[in-house]
Amino acid sequence: MHPYPDGLLITTKVGIARSGSSGAWKLDGRPAVLREQVEQALRRLRVEQIDLLQLHRIDPDTPLADQVGTLRDLQTEGKIGRIGLSEVTVDELNQAREIVDIASVQNRYNLLDREHEPVLTACEAARIAFLPWRPVAWGKSGAKVEIASMATELDATPTQVALAWLLGHSPVILPIPGTARIDHLEENLLAERLEMTPVHRDRLDNLSAVA
Repeated sequence: MHPYPDGLLITTKVGIARSGSSGAWKLDGRPAVLREQVEQALRRLRVEQIDLLQLHRIDPDTPLADQVGTLRDLQTEGKIGRIGLSEVTVDELNQAREIVDIASVQNRYNLLDREHEPVLTACEAARIAFLPWRPVAWGKSGAKVEIASMATELDATPTQVALAWLLGHSPVILPIPGTARIDHLEENLLAERLEMTPVHRDRLDNLSAVA
């Protein structure tokens, strides 16, 4: 994609590496590893600064302050524009914010899986972008039937219904659905225009209990 079009936000992640013995991927938040991965990303992406750098996960074997502090130092050096976190708790988010401004959080979240609602609430209070991964899920048959029924009522697809619910659920949510084809991309984009009544939203809000 290089040279990149104007207005494109470049983002990538650091914090996982292959084990030297097994070759399996594992969390690695050691400062030297994070710094080297950022340098590699700058070369690979052919940019002088990564607009948004996200930490894959908090490595439990490395102090959180060391991991986030390294990203803060790289930001000070101009190699990172903004810093994001993934799969964090409210407590971890608060600890990180004591060290540096956090621009985004990427946690698993969708219509039928709202385990991280407290994290979303914390992001709303701090005006931090919340990027739900796996934003579309169908759950058990009862939920799937209800979503499909509503999609028919709204002349939409079930995926569009799930994405539209997310977009209307919180002003800080930015869904990141997997998109392999142009027609899927176009379908996803149309979710923004889908108009739901309060009754529709109430029906979807109640789905989590049966999913």
